[in-house]
Amino acid sequence: MLKLFDRNNNIAILIAGIFSIIIGLGVARFAFTGLIPAMLDDYLSIKFVGILASLNFAGYLSGSLFSIFIKDINVKVYLYRFGVVLAILTTFVLSYSDNNTLWMISRVLAGFAGAMCLIVGTAIVMQKLTIKSKTKAMGIHFSGIGFSILTTDLIARFILSLNYTWRDSWSVLAIFAIILSFYSVYILSFDKEVKQKAVKTKFDFSIFTPFVIVLIMAYFAEGVGFVVQATFLPDIINNLKGLEGYGSITWTLVGVAGIPSCIIWMLLAHRFGSSNIIIIALLLQAVGILIPVFSTNVYLNLLSGVLYGGTFIGLVALFMNLGGQLSKGNPVVLMGALTTSYGIGQVIAPLYSVYFIEKYGSYDYALILTAIIVVGGAILLLMAKKFEPKDID
Repeated sequence: MLKLFDRNNNIAILIAGIFSIIIGLGVARFAFTGLIPAMLDDYLSIKFVGILASLNFAGYLSGSLFSIFIKDINVKVYLYRFGVVLAILTTFVLSYSDNNTLWMISRVLAGFAGAMCLIVGTAIVMQKLTIKSKTKAMGIHFSGIGFSILTTDLIARFILSLNYTWRDSWSVLAIFAIILSFYSVYILSFDKEVKQKAVKTKFDFSIFTPFVIVLIMAYFAEGVGFVVQATFLPDIINNLKGLEGYGSITWTLVGVAGIPSCIIWMLLAHRFGSSNIIIIALLLQAVGILIPVFSTNVYLNLLSGVLYGGTFIGLVALFMNLGGQLSKGNPVVLMGALTTSYGIGQVIAPLYSVYFIEKYGSYDYALILTAIIVVGGAILLLMAKKFEPKDID
């Protein structure tokens, strides 16, 4: 038990990393999706939901790009702590404020906080781990994304089940994040300042081969595919005839499916090749996106949540892993390009979704366009396989 409070214990480090993801993504981002139906009832409009989602992803994109260029691990520790505090404070804003401008600012800052907790926090986890196979350890670490959806959703639903309001749910989630933060901030620190050799970043643009350019485009498609369900899934399901109230169950299944997905997809990629598995995962995600358009069957729509949760986390890991292999030992430029492409997709998708929802009174057109974009990404990647380097897993 005492080893769990040892800053250099690998299990403690992985637990702290998962807690960080729960704080930065679960509380500061994904809990918002689960609470959308309740907030739509007496406060938000669907248009404002889309704007808030877009702003949140814009904040995450800015934080992601900023973090890529921070090399000093000691600075990363301070940025990580700042992100944890910011995630908690912006959550309290949703509980106690009725000012729309303040809500918009808080969602941008919450997105930035998420990047600090996930990307910077992951860098600290990687630095501290002494496990031989860090790739397998990272599979465990990223299972935290699934845990972040599941835990925050269960907490929010439990508070609502007690006849408290969605504002109360935000307060409890913020307090929950505070509790987790004590452990994660303590473990993801160093006993003394870490001395590092200065590394000069070389911007080698020769890595942008035809295959890499297509990979960046495909990651844009996945950014679009990720966002629509990440923003609206519970409300999409609740609006289907006969499925009122099933949205929250579907969102819970997203978290359950997401927990083991990263490990499974990475194992499949190692055996069958990353690009092949990315194509399969994209197509499966597109199927999940289209299910609510063509069916009101409860089991099929619950499956849509499983397909979403089971693909989006794995796809991030797959793209980043493949990008790392293609970066020729200098990932800054390529990771920046991939992150930007994915982030642009995240920012755009909620906005066109709101346009279609308001114009047609249905999610169908937004879902169809999203599925087309995701399938387009898969087709482009399939066509570009002839340009893929042979020495890639």
